[in-house]
Amino acid sequence: MPSVPRDGYPASWYAATAVGIRERLPLEGEIQVDACVVGGGYTGLSAALHLAEQGYSVVLLEAHRVGWGAAGRNGGQVGSGQRKDETELEQRFGPAVAQKLWGLAEQAKQLVRDRVARHAIDCDLRPGQLVTASRPGHAVELRDRAERLAARYGYSRARYVTPAELADMLGTRVFHGGLLDQGAFHLHPLNFALGLAAAAEAAGARICEYSEVLQWQPGEHALLRTRTGTVKARLVVLACDGYLGELEPRIAAANMPINNFIVATAPLGEERARSLIRDDVCVHDTRFVVNYFRLSADRRLLFGGGENYRAGFPPDIAALVRPYLLRVYPQLADVAIEHAWGGTLGISRTRLPHVGRLDGNVYFAQGYSGHGIAIGTLAGQLIAEAAAGSAERFDLLASLPSPAWPGGRLLRPALLALGMLYFALRDRL
Repeated sequence: MPSVPRDGYPASWYAATAVGIRERLPLEGEIQVDACVVGGGYTGLSAALHLAEQGYSVVLLEAHRVGWGAAGRNGGQVGSGQRKDETELEQRFGPAVAQKLWGLAEQAKQLVRDRVARHAIDCDLRPGQLVTASRPGHAVELRDRAERLAARYGYSRARYVTPAELADMLGTRVFHGGLLDQGAFHLHPLNFALGLAAAAEAAGARICEYSEVLQWQPGEHALLRTRTGTVKARLVVLACDGYLGELEPRIAAANMPINNFIVATAPLGEERARSLIRDDVCVHDTRFVVNYFRLSADRRLLFGGGENYRAGFPPDIAALVRPYLLRVYPQLADVAIEHAWGGTLGISRTRLPHVGRLDGNVYFAQGYSGHGIAIGTLAGQLIAEAAAGSAERFDLLASLPSPAWPGGRLLRPALLALGMLYFALRDRL
């Protein structure tokens, strides 16, 4: 069946198979609350949930639908660690900080698992991730990482996979080795977001959809205005990531929105699906512009590949992604693509999360650079902790440098595109 929009969500396999979609009314009139959260992705939903559990009166304002943005359109993979590996973090910040950042990432994974279990979120959570080496040198790095994680981080759930074993596991010989992480996992990202929304409402938070914040005025009691209402709040959480726009210029320059694309094949059947990914793990490679893929619950191949760095998506996403898919799995040349979609995510220059506080009572978190499911969910929890006076974990993330992208508002996208094209060419060569 062709991919079509559903209930105000962009067309995707996720939207077509979502559970728990329900209409939430826009904000009407004037209200006063303890906390106003802007953005209905993982960070915003998690912040609303944790603040409500701490007794705050909370309203969440979402411009579209809960999980409408990257939270409902991403690859669904939850890996271990930060977006940068441990060696680079040790070199940049020292071993002690690198250990703490690893610990936060582990806590983020566990938080996702705990919330899925606690709220019985139907999101097909399944274990295992394979990181595959696109070059022989990358295989050496993955082998070294497995050894380092065990020896220095006490993490024994990752092991190196030889090229021969990898070919048996994935049904392709394009990779040079891999890292199998049994402590990582994958899930249906939109259903996870919808589950967080239901949990936040059960805890007492109010969620208003179709309630884009058009302007806001910070202060001891901030004022946020939508087309149909106004919120007065003593605490504000900006959780917009790639959709921040110019709502808060003080943090916009540190977060660059880019677009990434995914397709879903027709159902393959159990036998053919397992010939591609034997153990039902999720996979991503080590290219700079990564390919990532996994099996859906109904045994399609979900495959992500390709990016662009401008407003809007290409007219034929399937045609863009299909060549990437066939380079990995030429045996799927006869298989139809039934769903194709894109999403916008925020990336920071350091590829580490950009977290912080403005004016004393305005919190923000953005720039997850592809690690948003777990780290974004954790960021919402850390914001709630900091608001309640326990800021140690929040301050660790807030201490990470987040330099602005160069070029100013008009030139930033063009400069990013040039840089990304260079790395994309390096991938091809």
